[in-house]
Amino acid sequence: MDRVGREPSAGQKFGFTDEELATMSTVYRDGLLDGKVVVVSGGGSGIGKGIAFLCARLGAQVVICGRTEEKLVAACTAMEKAAARRPLHIPMSVREPEQVDEFFDKVFDKFGKVDHLINNAGGQFPQNAIDFSRKGWQSVIDLNLNGTWWMTQTLAQKWREAGVPGNVISIVANVERGMPQAAHTCAARAGVIYLSKTLATEWAPLGIRVNCVAPGVIESEGFRVYPPEALARFHDANPMKRRGNVWDIAEACVYLMAPSADFITGELLVIDGGQAQNGAVWPAGRPDWFGGVHSDRS
Repeated sequence: MDRVGREPSAGQKFGFTDEELATMSTVYRDGLLDGKVVVVSGGGSGIGKGIAFLCARLGAQVVICGRTEEKLVAACTAMEKAAARRPLHIPMSVREPEQVDEFFDKVFDKFGKVDHLINNAGGQFPQNAIDFSRKGWQSVIDLNLNGTWWMTQTLAQKWREAGVPGNVISIVANVERGMPQAAHTCAARAGVIYLSKTLATEWAPLGIRVNCVAPGVIESEGFRVYPPEALARFHDANPMKRRGNVWDIAEACVYLMAPSADFITGELLVIDGGQAQNGAVWPAGRPDWFGGVHSDRS
């Protein structure tokens, strides 16, 4: 898919290639994030990698983490070519609070600070809620809600100890109208949104801003988990009738990191082509009861 969301040709890899991320045009000036340290969880692929790429290109020292070291190494190598600076990668799971502690200790030992945290690590699978296994439910809640909390609280405590401000951006989802066939992630993401609004108030005296970005249908490697019948209709859920891309989210995150957002906290920035006003996505395919996958009804 190109910058404005046209559909990929048959057989094309979902999302952008590393070469495209390295050369994609941006509205931001070179050096905007010089001297900043940016942590991106889940930065080895998908939306997280797009965010990390843009931050690195704008001068930030980027730190990415995730569970698969191979993905992290590949992403760092590509970003080093694009920005002439190699990001730091640390394999870990945000679901494990002890690993989160060790992760931030390593980052502070190397750089002495973190300026921005992007809570991007997350995931889910499409399924009717009545069929969730207990393990499946717990896994999605633990990753999306608890993992975000461990990362956020641990870093906030370090900011408080150092007496410095900070900035947290959590990538969530468009949950305003619920998420049929994704009730587990809907519950977790809603929790993150209202957690963030609460923290924005509590932590304002510490100079810590906390905001969320809610992507709509954003094409990335994550599309592989959805069946073709769902992918064929994803773009129909928004009035712009197209998919977004990872660069849309990356530039939104930089807006919330730059001086442009110094007076913004406790907010949810929805990037969905108007989907919240128009209809729901059915990630496993629209049931016949609601018109079926081939219905023209929204």
